Amino acid sequence: MLNTSPAPSRALAPASSGHAEGVSDDEFRAAMSRLAAGVVLVTAQEPPLDPDDPLAPGGEDVGMTATAFLSVSLDPPLALVSLREGSRMDDLLAEQPLWAVSVLAESQRHIAGRFAMKGRISDRLLFADIPYVRGEVSGAPLVGGALATLELRTEQRVPAGDHTLVVGRVLSARLPSAQGGPLMYFRGRYRHLG
Repeated sequence: MLNTSPAPSRALAPASSGHAEGVSDDEFRAAMSRLAAGVVLVTAQEPPLDPDDPLAPGGEDVGMTATAFLSVSLDPPLALVSLREGSRMDDLLAEQPLWAVSVLAESQRHIAGRFAMKGRISDRLLFADIPYVRGEVSGAPLVGGALATLELRTEQRVPAGDHTLVVGRVLSARLPSAQGGPLMYFRGRYRHLG
């Protein structure tokens, strides 16, 4: 005998954040944590305080860990990073068009953690004991031992909810290290392939 009674309806989870679609912040965060992502360090150099005065102090280096970085186009070569709206990096890239990305190796978990801290110390101290070179195009720090480094120039900024999608044209791409695998982020923790 076939059961012809209607299927029980699934009650929508309470939308603690008030999302009309019924998904809560926690549900969305949990679902997205199941998507493994590579980990990069996004860097840029603040413009000098007074660009017309060669003796004026230069700007600080700024860095942030990101897992929302991806290629967008091969022709022209474009990549995208998602930045929390109003974050220091979002504010900086609104005025500084040149920036860089270092694709972190699995041995560089400490770098990812350091630049992801909330309430962290100044960026100058964060870079103090990390080996890096300056990008020839961007002037931004490129982390030593990274699997790949890219230098970019912002082409477009797209507001997207509480984030800004920054699309950059890739101006240089290098493979400084072939050692080890990529650092991954999955289910709220840094991991490695294997």
